[in-house]
Amino acid sequence: MRFAIIITLFILFWIMLISRIYQISVKSNYYYENLAHNNIERKYFIKPVRGEILDRKGQLLAVNKIGFSIKVAPHLKKNGEKLEHIVDSIVKEFPDLNKTKIINKYVKKNSPYNHRFIPIIDFIAYEDMIGAYPKLTINKLLKIESETKRYYPSGSMATHIVGYVAKSNKKDNAKDPVVEKVGVVGRTGLERQYNDVLQGELGYRTVKVSATNKEVAELEKKEPVEDQNLELNIDLRLQQKINELFKDQAGVAVVMNVNGDVLSAVSYPSYDPNLFVGGISSKDWKVLINDFNHPFTNKIVSGLYPPGSTIKMGMALAYAQSGKASLDHAEYCKGYIKIGKNNHKFRCWSKHGHGTVPLRKAIRESCDVYFYNKSLQVGINEMSKHLNNYGLGVKTGIDLPRERSGVIPSKMWKMKTYKKPWFLGETIIASIGQGYTLVTPLQIARYTAFLATEKLPTPHLVHKIAGEVVNPEYSYAEHNAHYLNTIRKGMYDVCNAPRGTARRAMSKLPITVAGKTGTSQVVSIPQGEKKRMLESEMEYYSRSHAWLTTYAPYKDPKYVVSVLVEHGGHGGSTAGPIAAEIYKWMYKEGYFKEEVIAREFE
Repeated sequence: MRFAIIITLFILFWIMLISRIYQISVKSNYYYENLAHNNIERKYFIKPVRGEILDRKGQLLAVNKIGFSIKVAPHLKKNGEKLEHIVDSIVKEFPDLNKTKIINKYVKKNSPYNHRFIPIIDFIAYEDMIGAYPKLTINKLLKIESETKRYYPSGSMATHIVGYVAKSNKKDNAKDPVVEKVGVVGRTGLERQYNDVLQGELGYRTVKVSATNKEVAELEKKEPVEDQNLELNIDLRLQQKINELFKDQAGVAVVMNVNGDVLSAVSYPSYDPNLFVGGISSKDWKVLINDFNHPFTNKIVSGLYPPGSTIKMGMALAYAQSGKASLDHAEYCKGYIKIGKNNHKFRCWSKHGHGTVPLRKAIRESCDVYFYNKSLQVGINEMSKHLNNYGLGVKTGIDLPRERSGVIPSKMWKMKTYKKPWFLGETIIASIGQGYTLVTPLQIARYTAFLATEKLPTPHLVHKIAGEVVNPEYSYAEHNAHYLNTIRKGMYDVCNAPRGTARRAMSKLPITVAGKTGTSQVVSIPQGEKKRMLESEMEYYSRSHAWLTTYAPYKDPKYVVSVLVEHGGHGGSTAGPIAAEIYKWMYKEGYFKEEVIAREFE
């Protein structure tokens, strides 16, 4: 037994000895070889120039401002004369800079193991540096290098589309080696969506250096992949026009080609993205987040609103597709309906009622009772399924980050969300786009394109990515073409017929428009209120949202214009004038050909 233990210890000793010899003679060789290699070679990364973003006419929406960064040689003492002298010479030329912050930044990055110049100032504009450049470059301990900084010439005009870049953090740097080197990353909008494209790829120089860290020879060089631009479908002039139309109001407008190309998308109010490029101040940040009109929210894809009566065309198609309700059968509207023995009245917007209401009239005059009665025949699950197919309550697939789906409710959805059963009254209010129903303005625009063309397009902001064209994409949704034709006639009536809810704003345009108004309630109306309070008499944030979604020309659809005015009251009177001005501008700028206006009422 004793002998076995001695042999075991002996074997273990030799194993450890051999292992150690291997570590020293073989593995360490690689380590010291690499160390020696690094001592004679340096690899310097070349930062790519970020691609620009341009509108459809070549107008610049995101550019790179030319300037300089300043670096200081390593291994200088914190309180030493050399460092003090260098920083003093910089602050003398640029009095707005803080000497203490510059020194602290240097000290934080200084290390005996670092042999590279340390960046202390990230960016100084070209025009500011010109006078100081000859004086600063005399000092061999200073290195001034060309640098770029993101700049948005259009300011707040297209912020929610373009987005902005900001300084990267540790998490960003860990994900992407390019971000780590360039120090900025797209935070919102297209800057975020296409960050990998816009930032390009790193280049590098491998050089041989002497013992004193001086370059002796260049061994290898690879140019960066850069200037990968985005060319948009957006027309900045139209973007500016719509921003002007929304003055003193809050809301969203989307102008889209029926193939999905987005010509304009405004979320108002907005903010200046240049505030974020170098780091936003706490004062400016508080102003943004405390604004009740939510300028920081991209309402185009993230704002969720009840669609109100704009949902009625899709609802009618859902009724037809379900096979459970006949759209050939008119409904009688006396101003309300009741269900069961309950005395609760589900009221139409017209307290006197609409009388006998066929489908076309239901769209033209937006009769609620028509949709109440049909919904009771069809049920919420069928309604939900088909509305999803028509693009409501689902993401559109637009090339923007943080898009929200919204809600087209069903029995399963309510049970999953609230752990409660579905009630029949909830089906009734869902039929007119109220209750739990929530959509984004972009969903309404996309769904309107489907109503106009029978194709459901995928919205696109970008026309070309680094020179490559982005082709339109469509999906198809099952529907009844016969009833869709009747619905279109109803939408025509909305904008042109004597009883049309948007006639006053839309009937005198140089092109024929079809559309649908919507008034989505923010607060419910008490049953005891016999005469509804006027929207203008209500507190601002209690007023209904005003919708109008349209397409034109009626006979040959080319464009969709969807407008939402938050707390604007009625769609025809508030959203209508904005949509009308958009069409006038587009006609003047050649988006429409000359058209013979044809009036065709029932």
